[in-house]
Amino acid sequence: MSEHRIEQAVRRIEAALGRIADLAERINPAPPSVSGLVEKHEALRETVSNSLKELDDLLERMEK
Repeated sequence: MSEHRIEQAVRRIEAALGRIADLAERINPAPPSVSGLVEKHEALRETVSNSLKELDDLLERMEK
């Protein structure tokens, strides 16, 4: 294969890889960041903790 044909092939391959990467990002968005998940987890944990405290308080009032 001549050097010119090799360069053309490489350019076509690189262009195809670029198109594949673009499509992959649109089809499969990047997963959420770990730090974002940690923040959501902490917020959910706080919400559940507050709800359980409310239930404990309610049960305590009902026992009196």
